[in-house]
Amino acid sequence: MSDTPFAVALELDAHGAHPAASSASAALSPRLLASRVASAERLGFTAVTFDDSPLPAGDAVARLDAVQRAAFVAPLTSAIGLVPVAHVAYSEPFHVATQLASLDWTSNGRAGWIAAASGSAREAAAYGREALTDAELDRERADVIEVARRLWDSWEDDAVIQDVATGRYLDADRLHYVDFEGESFSVKGPLITPRPPQGQLVVVAPAGTAGADVALVTGADPAEISDAAARARAAGASLVWAEVEVVLDARGVSAARRLSVLGPWPEVGRLRYAGEAGGLVALLAELAASVDGVRLRVAELDVD
Repeated sequence: MSDTPFAVALELDAHGAHPAASSASAALSPRLLASRVASAERLGFTAVTFDDSPLPAGDAVARLDAVQRAAFVAPLTSAIGLVPVAHVAYSEPFHVATQLASLDWTSNGRAGWIAAASGSAREAAAYGREALTDAELDRERADVIEVARRLWDSWEDDAVIQDVATGRYLDADRLHYVDFEGESFSVKGPLITPRPPQGQLVVVAPAGTAGADVALVTGADPAEISDAAARARAAGASLVWAEVEVVLDARGVSAARRLSVLGPWPEVGRLRYAGEAGGLVALLAELAASVDGVRLRVAELDVD
């Protein structure tokens, strides 16, 4: 087991992870989001994550960008980590790095980033681009993570001097140009935002992603997650989090009954727990032997 404290992150998109819990209105309600983040912080979660997609999903006609949602709740919280999804395939890497650096400043050093890559034909068409293969998406994600890290380091920690006597805000000698040439883009720095409070934000990504701090792994049961975690560590992952879907016995109704009322919940290869709360605690204790944390996707946020 690791000496690192076990992390429990909670996904906060829409009304919950179950398709029947989602709604277009939930994606456009800052007040509801603020209330849920405040509750998660009060209850002691390590972090909250904010899912996102290049295009609105389901019946939604619009949604608030995940980084903007995280920035909105940053001054309303003081301890919980804020970890939005930011897609890399069709976004300008310089802008992604700048937005995330600004989030770290707004949150006083509590920001992270789930580096996502999606490039379906429909998404590509919306950006006037060609769809990317899985290999191209993996390469693009690795390149964007690399250039973001270089941009965050393009300001030295003491570059901002605020020297009133000489009228200088920063010491230009402590800024460094980034000259990155990738397969599909090039970036020259430095960043337009001072180095984030953390220096380097925590980067979360699927296992096998180059440059990530936290590898997300999936598996249908604890044994599969343990195997996936071992492979991720062998590939160089410093920390590993497991994705876990949750539906609990609640309000006198069993988890099985709740699922039958909610309807189908498509299986996507994640470990799913359905039952009483004590059983979930036991499952997390079992997982702690092989992973450093979990990202919980609960069926209904206001119930589970």
